[in-house]
Amino acid sequence: MHKIEDLKIWQKSIELTKLVYKLIATLPANEKYGLTSQIKRSSVSIPSNIAEGAGRNSNKEFKYFLSIANGSAYELQTQLILTIELGLISKEKTKPILALIVEIQKMNYSFQKSLEMTILNTQY
Repeated sequence: MHKIEDLKIWQKSIELTKLVYKLIATLPANEKYGLTSQIKRSSVSIPSNIAEGAGRNSNKEFKYFLSIANGSAYELQTQLILTIELGLISKEKTKPILALIVEIQKMNYSFQKSLEMTILNTQY
């Protein structure tokens, strides 16, 4: 088990979620149950799955939940790009958030590889 408060990837994903919530507050009201709802769910899913994985009993399970969190990061990235393409939010407003998403995706990939090495080393 890992202490989530010590995990940089979890800390950054919490920050990401807060930034996303502030950003989507500017979306039009008619998107409240459409794109806004999807964006909220995918952003919350990232730190939530990292936390769930951290609370599991094995690195293999943790790696699985990191994989889910990574999928949510790509989903969020896509949804934010859609908000730009649809003219709902400016590219400038989303730029720092999209950069943070990419950073978290890279951290996630590295963390999964690190856990994979730990898993392989404990099998022998």
